[in-house]
Amino acid sequence: MTGGDVRRVVEAVWRMESARVVAGLARMVGDVGLAEELAQDALVIALERWPETGVPDNPGAWITLTAKHRAIDLLRRRTRYDRKLEEVARDLEARQEQDVVLDDPIGDDVLRLLFTACHPVLPTEGRLALTLRLLGGLTTREIARAFLVPEPTVGQRVSRAKRTLAERRVRIEMPAPAEMAERLSSVLEVIYLIFNEGYAATGGGDWTRPALCEEALRLGRLAAGLMPGEPEAHGLVALMEIQASRLGARTGPDGEPVLLLDQDRRLWDRLLIRRGLEALGRAEALGTLGPYGLQAAIAACHARALRAEDTDWERIAALYRVLAHVAPSPVVELNRAVAVSMAYGPARGLEIVDGLAGERALRDYPQLPAVRGDLLGRLGRVEEARAEFGRAAALTRNERERALFLARASGPAVPRDG
Repeated sequence: MTGGDVRRVVEAVWRMESARVVAGLARMVGDVGLAEELAQDALVIALERWPETGVPDNPGAWITLTAKHRAIDLLRRRTRYDRKLEEVARDLEARQEQDVVLDDPIGDDVLRLLFTACHPVLPTEGRLALTLRLLGGLTTREIARAFLVPEPTVGQRVSRAKRTLAERRVRIEMPAPAEMAERLSSVLEVIYLIFNEGYAATGGGDWTRPALCEEALRLGRLAAGLMPGEPEAHGLVALMEIQASRLGARTGPDGEPVLLLDQDRRLWDRLLIRRGLEALGRAEALGTLGPYGLQAAIAACHARALRAEDTDWERIAALYRVLAHVAPSPVVELNRAVAVSMAYGPARGLEIVDGLAGERALRDYPQLPAVRGDLLGRLGRVEEARAEFGRAAALTRNERERALFLARASGPAVPRDG
């Protein structure tokens, strides 16, 4: 394999395995910043050795074991960690290279690190940025896109969060039951953002990143099992299950995007839809739906429609209105505009979109001009629509999405919905 081939393999492995590697190391060394450094050291070693030795059969386990050996070497050099070194040695002897034996009630290093990264000593922005970096495997650029903030801001948040956890000597452990509820909101938001990055990648050459969706679903199910009386935990699981059911239909044979109204609904995963609807039912039974439950109810409207023309857009528009009241944001309002346009016509939707033109948070958000272009095209204002899709293409960092917008900019401005 060439150096470029190896780099692509290493990057793919990092996407899939970084959460588990960093989480396991954090439990060993007690410092999330140091754990990430050790994991990245192992990546550098892989880049150096694999071109000569070839990619191992289990690259994730190789990186994990290499990072753990570096952690042991570090602890050995620090004499004050003698006792910890003995514990680590015993721990390694008791497990297979790719197996992890855990000692917390949930049985998951990743969930332990997730709750630790959402510790109350960190501001909300720091919790989200740190967890997305450590557990989502996202780059600073991707996190910035998820938060709609500049990249340097995200870098500062991650650095400050690591420093705060180290200075306050926060232990890598599950919180006491009495403390779990206060951290749940941040935990759910992190899981939600990780899923969104997998469902619609902000950058790179892939339209979707299913591995991230799978990891978010796994974490969401664990969180819901941990706190079965929390309706929003079930609401988030419902939302992710239903959205994930479409992944197989969201891309064509060559990886090109397939938008919602064009998807072959026979490819939707009916098992995931059924599980999502069951989770939504549990959320509804526990009380009033919150933001995640409302979004799940919107997704359920799509899931229940066997044909695109059967979609209950009036109900979706009404649900978005409630969501905009419960959790107001420019992105929610933009999505409401799409629903209103489908229920009551593109002119009504365009009124809402034009009211968002001055929103700073949407200044670099490609979906704003894309939605506006779609609505203008449906109104017959073709040249204006093409200009908006050109703007959207210039803003997006996802190659597949850029190609889609450029095609819309150069071709007929026919109605579409993503």
